Amino acid sequence: MSYGIYIGRSHTGTSIPYLAGYGDEPSSHWLTLEPVRTHASDATVTVGVTPQADMPGHLTQIPQAPRTARSLRVEYSYYLGVPAPLTNGGLNEYGVAVRDIWSTSSEALIAMTPKNQTGPNYSDLARIVVQRALTAREGVDLIATLIAEHGYSTYGGNSHIIADPDEAWVVIEFAGGLGLWVAERLGPDSIRASRPGYIAEIPDAPTDDFLFPAHFIQTACDHGWYDPATGPFNVNRIYGDGKGRWEGVDWIEQEMHRRAGTPEKISLEDVFWSISTPRLTGDTAGYGQVVPLEHPAHPELRMMYHAPIGPVTAPLMPVWLGQTSVPDAYARHRYLTDGESARFLDRRKEAKSPDTVSRVPQGIESGESAVYAFKQLMHLAFQRQDTILPEVDTHWRNLEARIAEAVPNVTRTAQLLLEAGEPSLAAQVLTDFSEKWLNLALADCKALAAAAHARLRAARELNLTTKPLAPPQLW
Repeated sequence: MSYGIYIGRSHTGTSIPYLAGYGDEPSSHWLTLEPVRTHASDATVTVGVTPQADMPGHLTQIPQAPRTARSLRVEYSYYLGVPAPLTNGGLNEYGVAVRDIWSTSSEALIAMTPKNQTGPNYSDLARIVVQRALTAREGVDLIATLIAEHGYSTYGGNSHIIADPDEAWVVIEFAGGLGLWVAERLGPDSIRASRPGYIAEIPDAPTDDFLFPAHFIQTACDHGWYDPATGPFNVNRIYGDGKGRWEGVDWIEQEMHRRAGTPEKISLEDVFWSISTPRLTGDTAGYGQVVPLEHPAHPELRMMYHAPIGPVTAPLMPVWLGQTSVPDAYARHRYLTDGESARFLDRRKEAKSPDTVSRVPQGIESGESAVYAFKQLMHLAFQRQDTILPEVDTHWRNLEARIAEAVPNVTRTAQLLLEAGEPSLAAQVLTDFSEKWLNLALADCKALAAAAHARLRAARELNLTTKPLAPPQLW
């Protein structure tokens, strides 16, 4: 399902806009730092879904770009049968950030989706945008061109928020195999949450703030879904779930507007809160991500804050595009990775069945898994929401505050090294700082989990039923 929120620059105390959110998948998640890659003129990339997907189709090849950008992404291994690895988006060297967010199409569109659908799926679109787009608007144009030229493979409808330091766009791609998509521009005065992604009324022709293909409205007329005499075209009512803004979306948008109305306006801490509050974030949130949308002096200084699971019980830690690695604990492990339950770290069956060998390097799997450790802490904290959960939350928010105080100096140090012609030293500074806090957070997590387990065990409060405990959520 996923959740994304965009905060325009007019509402923040630093005049920096933000894109934040998390993915909602029953899968492992891992942090990926992808370098710049160049490709041959005839190179292609595989896109789409397989006949085994929940909404089946066929994989196809589309042209690859000559160059793909350096990017930071969170990847995962499963959602509704769509081929892995999947991505909800991330951040590239040009400052374009992408969030993938579920957006259900109408039952009529889902029903008419071809069983042999082809074209990029939701993850392909997010990945291609973060690999190729120089601006948010260019990301919208990429999606439009890809759908027009190659089609779109859907699991029932989807959306993206694409943002850069100057603007953002909500883009919705619809089921049905009809090439339907629509985009709405968000600007400095916008606060927009998506879960699901929604767009309401649009004009009868594209404008600077609304984009859609020429047949977008006419298709609804042809099928008897819309009569222009009844009023403006409401995208959500005609092509979507018809529910408008969900309760959680309405609540978080109102709360962020309230904070924006204070003299201090919205802070980084407020943005962290918007994706860590237990009213919105629980076990289904596979990770957390906050991207400050700014133009630093060098692309290497672009960064995002990453939590290995839903940040309700995990801290958001800084990761820069200019760093060279992330700790092995935050890489892909076998825990919750689709298909790994039928594989081995053993090659004896490889000759007859190559897929029986694990795709996770043995050296990675023999170390710690951040996702596994933080998930343990989450479910310990959820068993005592009156004591352990607020204690864990306080600990991580204090850690985030300490890091936020140090980030400007680290960034400034790396900038001076880059300007002095020392890119390797700048990368080392960024890598050392990021890995230090990622590793420290994992160590703290294990200590907090050990203490919480001991407390629950001694009090005979470990939940041994098959009914998990968790804070109530608005969605």
